[in-house]
Amino acid sequence: MTDLTISIQDLSKKFGRYPALNGVSLDIAPGELLALLGPSGSGKTTLLRSIAGLEFPDQGKVLFDGEDVTFASAAARRVGFVFQQYALFAHMTVAKNIAFGLDVRKGADKPPKAAIEARVEELLKLVELDGLGKRFPSQLSGGQRQRVALSRALAVGPRVLLLDEPFGALDATVRKSLRKELRRIHDATGVTTIFVTHDQEEALELADRVAILNLGEIEQVGTPHEVYDSPASAFVCGFVGEANRFEGAVTKGRFTAGSITLAAKGVADGPASAFVRPHDLHPAKDGLAVKVSRIVLQGPLAKLDGHTADGRHVEAAFARDGVEGFNPGMTVKLAVQKAHIYPPT
Repeated sequence: MTDLTISIQDLSKKFGRYPALNGVSLDIAPGELLALLGPSGSGKTTLLRSIAGLEFPDQGKVLFDGEDVTFASAAARRVGFVFQQYALFAHMTVAKNIAFGLDVRKGADKPPKAAIEARVEELLKLVELDGLGKRFPSQLSGGQRQRVALSRALAVGPRVLLLDEPFGALDATVRKSLRKELRRIHDATGVTTIFVTHDQEEALELADRVAILNLGEIEQVGTPHEVYDSPASAFVCGFVGEANRFEGAVTKGRFTAGSITLAAKGVADGPASAFVRPHDLHPAKDGLAVKVSRIVLQGPLAKLDGHTADGRHVEAAFARDGVEGFNPGMTVKLAVQKAHIYPPT
């Protein structure tokens, strides 16, 4: 069953006096790949474990296809769970690890041996580990072990697949490779999938939608495009993607912070914070005067670090041919293409 709808309704959970979740509500569509993104302590893992049946909330409900499973066990919910640490059985072969959830079933619930073997082979092909079924976990790379853990979770035909920082123990190169693999596997299986990460690049690349948590509450839920280009709050804008942040004030539709002035249509007069993404700054004849401190070339991009005359740090990023003739120590003009401006929260 892969067309599961999950509804989280007003979920709250405290650990002692610490509110891990504070009235969280969220609907997850059938077959969706949703990322729970946020800093440490934001509540994302507690939310995932509440969906799994590994934590029980103080208030609120968890519904699977309209059925209240708030206090049902993880087994009753039929979830597949993949942890950051693979938790594979070292004394079992890869094939036996994958088959474990099926092997331990009792009576009529346990498939025939041939069916289990066929399912294992099917999953080995799906995760591109064909022919490695007889190996032991110690004979595999970290990325391969994580694929085995994913296969084991899928073997039992879960209604929902839950992943808690699944790539956190891997190096950057392997992480990027496995991101693409997870997306491919998700598209092939269609299982409703929720994964926790603090890596914004991972969330934006993988997910259909991203739920951004902060201090136990959801700040915004949207597509990667929506949360990046139309952030709902100063927190989201500062957390998702890079941004220059300037503290100042809005007066009659204009934001001012020292020598920086920006249009602030629709923002009420008073103190405000302005965010400008580095790629929204471009060399121009007129614009913000920035004294160049450093220029770094990264492939087709150039990244510029500098300061305004009143000492405000500025980072810009554009095509590397845009910095021809720029040198540390010189003052350049940068035009602001777009800014996000928020009043105090």
